[in-house]
Amino acid sequence: MAHIVIDDSETLEKAIKRFKRLVEKEGIIREFKKREYYEKPSTILNRKNKSIQRKLLKKSRKGKADY
Repeated sequence: MAHIVIDDSETLEKAIKRFKRLVEKEGIIREFKKREYYEKPSTILNRKNKSIQRKLLKKSRKGKADY
């Protein structure tokens, strides 16, 4: 959970920027968008498999370019 402590000398704009960076670093917004709608387990599995296939294809292309 994102938590910041604001000093009296710190401006509100700086505190908000620091909070936004912290939230982005922890991946809270990304996680929220991912969980916003229900996704069937089969859809999740298909997405993961497609991602793996893309990575393998990219890796194989990269290996052939070295020759």
